[in-house]
Amino acid sequence: MAHPKNGLTYADAGVDIAAGNALVDKIKPAAAATKRPGVMEGLGGFGAMFDLKAAGYTDPILVAATDGVGTKLRIAIDTGILETVGIDLVAMCVNDLVCQGAEPLFFLDYFATGKLDVDEAAAVVAGIAEGCKQSNSALVGGETAEMPGMYAKGDFDLAGFSVGAMERGSSLPSGVSEGDVLLGLASSGVHSNGYSLVRKIVAQSGLGWQAPSPFGTGTLGHALLEPTKLYVRSGLAAHRAGGLHALAHITGGGLTENLPRALPKGLGAKVNLSAWSLPPVIKWLAAHAGLDQAEMLKTFNCGIGMVAIVAPERAEALTAIFAENGETVRQIGTVTKGDGMAYSGTLA
Repeated sequence: MAHPKNGLTYADAGVDIAAGNALVDKIKPAAAATKRPGVMEGLGGFGAMFDLKAAGYTDPILVAATDGVGTKLRIAIDTGILETVGIDLVAMCVNDLVCQGAEPLFFLDYFATGKLDVDEAAAVVAGIAEGCKQSNSALVGGETAEMPGMYAKGDFDLAGFSVGAMERGSSLPSGVSEGDVLLGLASSGVHSNGYSLVRKIVAQSGLGWQAPSPFGTGTLGHALLEPTKLYVRSGLAAHRAGGLHALAHITGGGLTENLPRALPKGLGAKVNLSAWSLPPVIKWLAAHAGLDQAEMLKTFNCGIGMVAIVAPERAEALTAIFAENGETVRQIGTVTKGDGMAYSGTLA
């Protein structure tokens, strides 16, 4: 059997180990900036260790979440604006953890591409580190997979993994009752759901990503990449203050499908849609697509990124706590007897 005179290398197959090592070196400062009590090791090992006792827990329950950013990533790749999708990635995971009553502790990411561009990947990871800092979560590791033939040139995919903890007996939802008040926490925009429809609407509008935003400043692409709001600090502050019975992260499925997830069997919710105003981006999308109200409510967050279900006597105090932690808060309804969602008023 004949053998080639010069043997093949992994680089000949399209995988550049040196580029991967360069990326690790480049992101180490960003990861180090997210260190928090409990972190035991930095990047580079085969696994990451975390000391729950050092983080202040005595009888902890671990909670885990994983997610991505959906086809919002397509806009980031097509525009080259990569600095914010990492914040989205963190937010989609840690916002779910806080709905369980858990404090996010550490985060890992998965970055997969056909050919690794170190600078592009570093920009994404810088956004991940920023999301981790905003949620007091440590970026302890991840995986960069270079897979030739699996992705088109310039494309990549992201996934995130977050682990949090709570003291035993402090989980949410807990104690949700008829008459509880619904506090709506404003979203920062579309967040990270519904982007397949967003992209279709933009295509039908005839506008390009570099066109001036018709509903804000800057370009349309930049405006649609506004990152998902992080509700961790405010949610935990409210939980620790007492009177918070549940949190519902308004993601895919909108208010219609996500708010019932926080309600026990036999209880529903009545929501006053006139209690807040639609963000300009949602108004523009709805107008261009001709979306009816029911479709909007199960596709987009419609301006409410998180709903807090609180004891009536604590509604005023918890509204103040959310506001002190940077939230725009509206009282949007109540918990009612009987399953299901009921709406009054009109989105506007």
